[in-house]
Amino acid sequence: MRRKWRVRRLDDESPREKSVTHPPPACSSPSVRACVDVTGKMIKLIVFDLDGTLAESKSSLDLEMSGLLCDLLGITRVAVISGGDWPQFEKQLLTNLPTDERLANLSLLPTCGTKFFRHEGGWKKIYSEDFNALEKKKIIASITSALAEAGFKKEAAWGEAIEDRGSQITFSALGQQAPLEEKMKWDSNFAKRKKIKRILDTYIPEFSVRLGGTTSIDVTKPGIDKAYGIQKLRVLLGVSLDEMIFVGDALFEGGNDHAVKEAGVVSIAVRGPNETKPVTEAIIACL
Repeated sequence: MRRKWRVRRLDDESPREKSVTHPPPACSSPSVRACVDVTGKMIKLIVFDLDGTLAESKSSLDLEMSGLLCDLLGITRVAVISGGDWPQFEKQLLTNLPTDERLANLSLLPTCGTKFFRHEGGWKKIYSEDFNALEKKKIIASITSALAEAGFKKEAAWGEAIEDRGSQITFSALGQQAPLEEKMKWDSNFAKRKKIKRILDTYIPEFSVRLGGTTSIDVTKPGIDKAYGIQKLRVLLGVSLDEMIFVGDALFEGGNDHAVKEAGVVSIAVRGPNETKPVTEAIIACL
């Protein structure tokens, strides 16, 4: 028998509730109640961040997360949006997913939504909002100046610190290939990167600057961030914002997930894959 369940948006300070018809969930976690919007519409798209949400920084999905994502793809549309570029998506995500008809339900948005890939017999790039040469030069020079002004001292580095991703310039304090344990302890309270970001904002106010990953700062074209990617999903997939749920680890102000919450999408904050797993299980139970 189907029951009437009371649901509310998690990002509201005061509950706004409405009775909706839905099967009883297998979990009583608050995340379950986000699976149906306050309007009573069924959720049609689940959007995840990648690093720090589906997987640890620069690491591949583990077997449990891969299985959960496959189960979810079997029943609804899924999108993954992250600051990493396409090769990182291939390494972290796609190598751990089966290559079957479920991929038609998966949309991928690298570099904070400045690129969009969809599976149409193979992975096809739908758009890429790339910088021109002069923009890249200014951004890279500004990052260097901001680091000096912030008193940033180059520490042990593992790989490239400033990476040109075409549609995004990314600064990684310890290098792109730094060990996770080193990255986790470098700026655990975000204070170092927030200081650099405040300075960088004054150098390049015409661009969007966001904190990403565990040691990164991402720069994109103005107005082109994860909210831009969400709007592209809305148009290209025909899914309204109130039919989406977003799951991410950087929903705080200045984080590169914050723009999604500001766009009005129901957002669930997590602190790593181990928190994403029960959230995903709850969503599957709801759907």
